[in-house]
Amino acid sequence: MDLPARRNDTVRAFGTVSLVAGFMTTLLTMSSGYEGLKPHILAAFLILTGLGLRIEAAIADRTM
Repeated sequence: MDLPARRNDTVRAFGTVSLVAGFMTTLLTMSSGYEGLKPHILAAFLILTGLGLRIEAAIADRTM
């Protein structure tokens, strides 16, 4: 496997982990009844980062 393909796989995996962590943070915060805003900001940051990484990997994979 060549280096760009391995990089795309790594970026895609980190994006998936970030998405899962963001959704899990949201679910745990909603079920705990915590009224603060900080966990939701963290979850939004994780989800947006995961989406960005997945989009970047898809664009890079398409150009190869």
